Amino acid sequence: MGIVDAYSNGSLHNYNGVEEKLDELRALIGKGDNDPLIIVSVGAGAWGSVFAAILQDIYGQFRDKIQIRIWRRAGRSVDRDTAEHLFEVINSREDVLRRLIRRCAYLKYVEARLGDRTLFADEILKDGFCLNMINTPLCPLKVVTNLQEAVWDADIVVNGLPSTETREIFEEISKFWNERITVPIIISLAKGIEAALDPVPHIITPTKMINQATGVPMENILYLGGPNIASEIYNKEYANARICGAEKWRKPLAKFLRQPQFTVWDNSDLVTHEVMGGLKNVYAIGAGMVAALTNESATSKSVYFAHCTSEMIFITHLLAEKPEKLAGPLLADTYVTLLKGRNAWYGQMLAKGQLSPDMGDNISGKGMIQGVSAVEAFFKLLSQSSLNVLHPEENKLVAPVELCPILKTLYKILISREQSSQAILKALRDENLNDPRERIEIAQSHAFYKPSLLGQP
Repeated sequence: MGIVDAYSNGSLHNYNGVEEKLDELRALIGKGDNDPLIIVSVGAGAWGSVFAAILQDIYGQFRDKIQIRIWRRAGRSVDRDTAEHLFEVINSREDVLRRLIRRCAYLKYVEARLGDRTLFADEILKDGFCLNMINTPLCPLKVVTNLQEAVWDADIVVNGLPSTETREIFEEISKFWNERITVPIIISLAKGIEAALDPVPHIITPTKMINQATGVPMENILYLGGPNIASEIYNKEYANARICGAEKWRKPLAKFLRQPQFTVWDNSDLVTHEVMGGLKNVYAIGAGMVAALTNESATSKSVYFAHCTSEMIFITHLLAEKPEKLAGPLLADTYVTLLKGRNAWYGQMLAKGQLSPDMGDNISGKGMIQGVSAVEAFFKLLSQSSLNVLHPEENKLVAPVELCPILKTLYKILISREQSSQAILKALRDENLNDPRERIEIAQSHAFYKPSLLGQP
């Protein structure tokens, strides 16, 4: 089958070799003729939902060969304001409206708008509406609210959970895999870290959390990173990504995921990409603050970009002996997150006084702001005296965080609440702040690599 017609988001697209790509991956995984490949997205945030919807759009027509489903918790109700907005979105899109009418699903949205019915997040997800991304209707999805039912026989599990929930949910999942003969493949979309101080200070990334929780070997656990904004990817804006991990699976999965509007490369440097995935969310909050406080000053935002990327480079040189350079797609992923996304939006809302840190980091309509927990984790980790490095000017040992003034300031704003958002500008205007070039040179020329930070001997 050379050309397959696939309906995606209401439009007709032609993709070459879709069935052949599916057959290749099925063969590698060892699926028989009457044994469908089962892909499950765990977690229904924006990116997890879009990822499942993309696969459903492209491969869902081959029902005998592949099954795609998504798990989310039951019971989350949709508030009245969101229900009213959802009704407006539905009526603004003729294709979506017609689809719901055909499925006899339109009436419940009318009733919810009038306040005569309560909608639930898992219910609307079946119709293609992600609670964190109401403005971008997806294709209908097979939604499962029982975790065991969702994952017990999955060949590929996509981790669409926030990093703060990854360990807990995968520990639960591991109970359902005790009698498995085959080892599943796991693709993690999570961006964030945990900090652990015993037996030595070290960082735990989401792929490590999954490995520790399930016992699935690291060669079967991969990380997929941007640059991307979930809604724009589903709306067919051109995007690219990298899938990182062991060669055994990253190359065939890159081929399987690659589409005309979504180029996926593969890369072996799992550590740098996953750590950068967490770091970019940290610094995106500050970028949002700077944008709001300077009335979108391009000059101020570029100054911030220079300082925060130099800190990111410094931190990755602590974690990896020869980290992937912050260039190309890795730099682009940082750029798009600082430019647009929920963490940058959160920083803007804090600076404008429309949100406060006391309101928590799980925001209605946006989901988990993962940069907040990552600020605390990186600060906590890099404050440990056992990781001291030589200060280039003061010629004394200091904790690594002392060379990361932006990270320190974000901690004081978001976690210790010692300072207001205005402090981010004060940090930028500090005449004692080192030239970003110097921090990069320090990272690249000094023996700062700390293998213990990743729990390695």
